[in-house]
Amino acid sequence: MYLSALDLFTIGLGPSSAQTVGPMRAARRFVHALAADGKLSFTTTLIADLFGSLALGGRDQGSDTAVILGLSGIDPENVDGAEASAAIARIRTEKAIQLEHQHAIRFDEVEHVRLRIDKSLAFHTNGVRFTAYDVRGGTLARTTYFSVGDGVVVDEHEALALGRPAAALKVPYSFANADQLQRHGLSARKRIPDMMRRNELALHGQAALQRGLMERWSVMNASIDRGMNHAGPRPLPGGMAITRRAPMLREALEAKHDAGGTSNRALQWARVFATAVAEENAAGGQVVSAPSNGAAGVVPATLRYYRQFHPDASDQPMLDFLLTATAIAGICKRMDAMPAPAVGCQGEVGVACAMAAGGLAAALGGTNEQIEYAACTAIEQHAGLSCDPELGLVQSPCIERNATAAVKAIHAASIALQTNGSDRLSLDAAVRAMHNSGREMTARAKEASLSGLAINLAEC
Repeated sequence: MYLSALDLFTIGLGPSSAQTVGPMRAARRFVHALAADGKLSFTTTLIADLFGSLALGGRDQGSDTAVILGLSGIDPENVDGAEASAAIARIRTEKAIQLEHQHAIRFDEVEHVRLRIDKSLAFHTNGVRFTAYDVRGGTLARTTYFSVGDGVVVDEHEALALGRPAAALKVPYSFANADQLQRHGLSARKRIPDMMRRNELALHGQAALQRGLMERWSVMNASIDRGMNHAGPRPLPGGMAITRRAPMLREALEAKHDAGGTSNRALQWARVFATAVAEENAAGGQVVSAPSNGAAGVVPATLRYYRQFHPDASDQPMLDFLLTATAIAGICKRMDAMPAPAVGCQGEVGVACAMAAGGLAAALGGTNEQIEYAACTAIEQHAGLSCDPELGLVQSPCIERNATAAVKAIHAASIALQTNGSDRLSLDAAVRAMHNSGREMTARAKEASLSGLAINLAEC
């Protein structure tokens, strides 16, 4: 199934698209269904049971507050971190919640949001069950949802259909892998961003596509600036005692520049940009999933690097960047090489690095072969990478992985643009290798915080 840029690059709150954005969308869907079925006005009590990973890391990852925000009718794409914090504080103080902004009920998160660490659901590790009761304690509605990765949510009935082929979106250049996309390019004599633009226009129209992509770039850019210029308390939430480093890194770089600068200053700024976004995400700020929240710093940092350090940078190549990045993510998704619950961090940071490398190559005028070369080179640097966040928090090593991946993406694009792009392992082969290594990983190594660095913390 074709993956649209406006579906891939989604706006939401950190720290996790699976553990924050997904539960928020699930809660909003449940309350919306109550209203549609005429049951909302009869609801007096609402219980949310979180299972599996959502229960184990619920409070540290913000799954509990995400559910509360969703129940109150807040859309993750239209709220920033400050607004979310204010809404949560109000609900906690008043011990009441306005369901769908229209129906108030008594609500105490300790009583009504239950972290069920005693039980897990069979279908997926990220599960949440909502139950609505009437004044007599009778059950009005009960639905279980699963947050299956990258902010995607399915209910228990939709989950049964996940293995079935989805209805294909009709686009001019349909492709399931890089080889098919390259063949389209040869026969149509078009570059990848041009074919992707035609595909997106068939779905959205010119105005909606332009507005949607520019809005996402605006949110990406704002998350970089907020992260770099954060002036308040710098400790990130959770038990890691990690402090924000992006403001300090920015100040140090600016001081070096005043003193004469360094030869690799642009790459150092790219690291700062990626760190800033990753820290904003870890703090529950507004970011763009690219392709996930845990890897949200790589694409914005590389795109900001292009805008800030290439003298000929302009809006059109920037849109080419995002469209090409979408094509690469679509290939990885259709070849089952993302998200992290399926293949580990190689399907998040690894895919993000490939998206950024291919996107930068496209923005700088690269051929289709050079774009594929860049994406393939980037993926190779992350082959076999497990998902092993310490204490289950999207902080360490996730923030550092974002920073290094942005630099790797820039290097991969630079190397690709100095070749003809033909003397390299194919992107399809690299993605198949990612898929195969992901299948060989144990479940403990894939977004479970039960292996690798997560259980081998440094004693320092």
